[in-house]
Amino acid sequence: MRRLVTRRPPVQPKARSISVARDNRMTNARLMALALLTLVFVLVQTLMAAARPESLAPLAERISPAVVNITTSTLIEGRSGPQGIVPEGSPFEDFFRDFQDRNGGDNRPRRSSALGSGFVISEDGYIVTNNHVIAEADEILIEFFPGDGQPSKDLPAKVIGTDEKTDIALLKVEAEGPLKYVKFGNSDTMRVGDWVIAMGNPLGQGFSVSAGIVSARNRALSGSYDDYIQTDAAINRGNSGGPLFNMEGEVIGVNTAILSPNGGSIGIGFSMASNVVTKVVDQLRKYGETRRGWLGVRIQDVTEDMAEAMGLAKASGALISDVPDGPAKEAGLKAGDVIVNFDGAEVSDTRDLVRRVGETEVGKSVRVVVQRDGSTQTVLVTLGRREDAERSETGGGSGDEQSEPEAVEKQFLGLTVSMLTDEMRNELGLADDAAGLVVTDVDETSEAFEKGLRGGDVITEAGQQKVSTLADFEARIDEAREAGRKSLLLLVRRGGEPRFVALGLGN
Repeated sequence: MRRLVTRRPPVQPKARSISVARDNRMTNARLMALALLTLVFVLVQTLMAAARPESLAPLAERISPAVVNITTSTLIEGRSGPQGIVPEGSPFEDFFRDFQDRNGGDNRPRRSSALGSGFVISEDGYIVTNNHVIAEADEILIEFFPGDGQPSKDLPAKVIGTDEKTDIALLKVEAEGPLKYVKFGNSDTMRVGDWVIAMGNPLGQGFSVSAGIVSARNRALSGSYDDYIQTDAAINRGNSGGPLFNMEGEVIGVNTAILSPNGGSIGIGFSMASNVVTKVVDQLRKYGETRRGWLGVRIQDVTEDMAEAMGLAKASGALISDVPDGPAKEAGLKAGDVIVNFDGAEVSDTRDLVRRVGETEVGKSVRVVVQRDGSTQTVLVTLGRREDAERSETGGGSGDEQSEPEAVEKQFLGLTVSMLTDEMRNELGLADDAAGLVVTDVDETSEAFEKGLRGGDVITEAGQQKVSTLADFEARIDEAREAGRKSLLLLVRRGGEPRFVALGLGN
């Protein structure tokens, strides 16, 4: 008997179906990732386009009417002879004098002209520029950007006030109608890499615009109140006094100087920061002069070895080297104090302190925090006015009166020192009651010589304590070594000018 067998259709393997589904999902994921990357790329391009507009023309058109050209004229007395052509006493002197006489001479007064830039800060005609643009000028003419509503002719300007320390001047013109003007921005918000625009009258070519970025911040050139923005926007002669704008059309600097080996722009220009300029302009506008705060101390930076010698946690603050008569002395500040905080703000160095004091209102009582004898103290000081205090200051040391000591010398830390005698006081031009130790010789291979100590210097303090005898000096050295110090801080006077020097104690 034959058995019938029913055959089932073969079962398809599930593995292949799963593999196909996985491939589909991976393909979809790749497509989604590609789409996401494309979207990110588009967004980045959009943001870059927003960060740097395709054209600066709309911004330039909006702010340019407030930028002005400045022409100054100065009457110069003529020369009475051929100075500057041949040396005085030269055998050619008579020849050149005759030549000048035959050609009308060179002794008649003549006018010299100079060009610069500026910008209007109010509709009633106040204009900011550099002091050096208008210094000693007999006549100042302002040329406005051509346009509707702008003065069609040059207007004479009068000087409201100047400040040589920041090289800022404030002028005023009388126009028939309101003038277009620009506002100051906050220079402290500018970052290295931000876009800026410089406008002015370079090389007498008329209104010109250049663009660049902020290359650096807080640059100092030569003044106590310097706070320059460095930029690579083209700045040339004639741009002085012109504005440096941010992308909002606000003035964040006044173009003042360039660094150049040939007199032309090489991409290193300096603009005085607007947060300095606004304070100066406000005072010039109100008083016709500046009124800066005055603390009344001589200060120097704290070096690493000084900080170690004084037991400070870090080398920062401003070390007081002398306290002449003035607000600080009346308040109780002392030489050797380290100012670490002024009016609620930390002090990083001497430049920082000078700026903060100068920007503080005259007559204001401020809290000054100092490090003294290993502890922190707060002193309340009422500021005076710096302009009133800029006079000759008396120097010289001071100390306890003593009987005439015997002249004895001894060597310490590469120095040969001696107690002061009346003869030495006369030779060094010191006061009769001046106390301290005089340096008679310095080992040229020593650290003391490297740090500038020389014969004739007078040491009035060691380890922040007065010294008047050789025993005092030796005791200060021993105390510093016992305390584990590596350096000893000396207060040294030369020609009445004090300064601190830290010398290593060695082994």
